[in-house]
Amino acid sequence: MKATHCLGVVLLMLTALSTGPVRAESVSDEQLIEQKIEQKWQQYLQSDAFEQRVEDVILQFIAKQQQAQANQQRKAREEQAGNVAPVDPASDHIRGAEEAAFTLIEYSDYECPYCKRFHVTARRFIGNNPEVNWVYRHFPLDFHNPGAQKQAEAAECAGEIGGHDRFWQYSDLIFERTRSNGKGFPVGNLVPLAEEIGLEKAAFESCFDSERFADKVRQQFANGQASGVAGTPGNFLRHNASGETVVINGAQPLERLEQALEMMKAQVQ
Repeated sequence: MKATHCLGVVLLMLTALSTGPVRAESVSDEQLIEQKIEQKWQQYLQSDAFEQRVEDVILQFIAKQQQAQANQQRKAREEQAGNVAPVDPASDHIRGAEEAAFTLIEYSDYECPYCKRFHVTARRFIGNNPEVNWVYRHFPLDFHNPGAQKQAEAAECAGEIGGHDRFWQYSDLIFERTRSNGKGFPVGNLVPLAEEIGLEKAAFESCFDSERFADKVRQQFANGQASGVAGTPGNFLRHNASGETVVINGAQPLERLEQALEMMKAQVQ
């Protein structure tokens, strides 16, 4: 064997011993899983499905917040409804059977156009439901005064002189004839209206000029405020035996009153 050939073999052997076997760098199963998860997560974050999901969650959160707020407001109204003065035949003007199981208590303003509309609805409601009577209480709004305040005082004078029937007759005619909004029925027409329904002019003028019912009107207004009334008509349906009371805000249609009555009947049975 030639020397040069031997030297080549030796060098080849030394090189193999110094470098060792060549191996591929391995990746663990855990790392592969993490990589896949990260890849899928990034794809999802950039997808339409993710945007829709975010929108759905936001809408659900808003709906829950709104429902919670509505529940708080309803609870507050129910608590305030407990402040409504109970029906008192000595001071309240009751339309319908005095011993009726339920009472529609209305805080109203003779110059309110919504009250004018609701007055017709309330008459139909108690006409359809003899188990319900109707109590009218005064809530003259400042921006309808002095007309609304004076009309309320005049109606009370009609009731004092002629009884409950004259109070209601007088009230019906004001609502029928007023154009509403503060100047719909002139104060100068209040005395002639009393004469029209058969009340003695001098007695009515004496009562009206004395303003003897001004405080009663203001007291009813204050009780309405304490009961949560902020606008007119402010209505409450009351079960007289239990004192259970529900709020019916605004000039609701007849169907809404009927529904409230049926619901209350179911609750108090």
